[in-house]
Amino acid sequence: MSPPREGSAAPRVVVVGGGFAGLEAARALAGAPVRVTVVDRRNHHLFQPLLYQVATAALNPSDISAPIRAVLRRQENAEVILAEVAAVDPARRVVRLADGGQVEWDFLVVAAGATHSYLGRDDWAPVAPGLKTVEDALEIRRRVLLAFERAEREGDEAARRALLTFAIVGGGPTGVELAGALAEIAARTLAADFRHIRPESARVVLVEAAPRVLPAYPGKLSEAARRQLERLGVEVRTGTMVTGVDEAGLSLGAERLPARTVLWAAGVAASPLARALGAPLDRAGRVRVRADLSVPGHPRIFVAGDLAAVVTGGGAPVPGIAPAAQQEGRHAARNVLRLLRGEPTLPFRYRDKGLMATVGRGAAVARIGRLQLSGLVAWLTWLLVHVFFLIGFRNRVAVILQWAWSYLTFKRGARLITDTAERWRLEAERRRAAPAAPGAPAQDGAPPPGDGAPAPGPSLH
Repeated sequence: MSPPREGSAAPRVVVVGGGFAGLEAARALAGAPVRVTVVDRRNHHLFQPLLYQVATAALNPSDISAPIRAVLRRQENAEVILAEVAAVDPARRVVRLADGGQVEWDFLVVAAGATHSYLGRDDWAPVAPGLKTVEDALEIRRRVLLAFERAEREGDEAARRALLTFAIVGGGPTGVELAGALAEIAARTLAADFRHIRPESARVVLVEAAPRVLPAYPGKLSEAARRQLERLGVEVRTGTMVTGVDEAGLSLGAERLPARTVLWAAGVAASPLARALGAPLDRAGRVRVRADLSVPGHPRIFVAGDLAAVVTGGGAPVPGIAPAAQQEGRHAARNVLRLLRGEPTLPFRYRDKGLMATVGRGAAVARIGRLQLSGLVAWLTWLLVHVFFLIGFRNRVAVILQWAWSYLTFKRGARLITDTAERWRLEAERRRAAPAAPGAPAQDGAPPPGDGAPAPGPSLH
């Protein structure tokens, strides 16, 4: 159990999750007569809207991340615990940690976020990574860059075409942004770097089951995004269901699409922690909160961000975007303070600040109130908004400089192919489990050079 600060008997507010909702809830309690404890299994806050730029080698992870302790260091009533929450005990007002510890609370704000949803086909996850964490982004970057490296050495034309085919499943903002960035990498960044392949001949295919990309956006903007993608050379397939995914590609009904790199952007599911609250859940596993964001039957527990199923005054669902999560986090904190003062809680009112997605260099779509923008104006608006919402002066400067350099030179400065000890371990286990060909030498567990992993030797950082 994390002990209270010495000499303080103030009520403890535990915030689970250091994302947009959790961090805003903690900061909204600055100066209040409470002790704030933020619990997260990662030590950093991640600016997820720019995570795709890490995955496509435009930015480094440190450019869009900030240590949670550093963000809250000036908030004297706040502390941070690096741990994973395994369960919540509402009766005893205890959060149980995966390492066996526990944290007591007087009020609880759960903002544990969401993870990938493979629509009941979790077996697709190893071959079609999603994009939620820094590790996901680095894995996607590794696969994309390795595809070009392997194609450079591949002598078989059909195999080379499959290596240079990139399929993105899901035409929401993440899928659109990934597709546009991959098309630019192939056409601009890598065009002159290889001797035996033409990177600009790479095929980028965006697959969406709905009738149009960006289905949550107005039809005019969806069509504008499609046109901008197609100008970049992206092949857009709408109204198309994915029926199979494996290491060799996709099955689109009766059609087979050979693609050695498949990326998943088709759906999200709430954190499994939602089930631990014993509250009613929606189809995506999110908590059906009351109007004030509290859990039914537990007025001292609030849920915010991607974990909460919230509806607007008109009955429409609140979108799972950063501004909405921030508003929910602040509102949950305000209601905690109202309860402390003996006042009734207030219902959450969502203030729609718009939607925006970038398609590529100088291309984006945006809806701000009733104003609909596309092209260069939308792109400039997207740049300004995202820089403004980044946490930390250093990150804002770093991102602006990287974007300026990339815009002027068409280069991307984070083109490192990285590997992890965990992937090496899994690869070694796979090789040991695979039957050896007659007469083949025994495997020692290490992937050989040329198979997507570096030759054995010192690790360079």
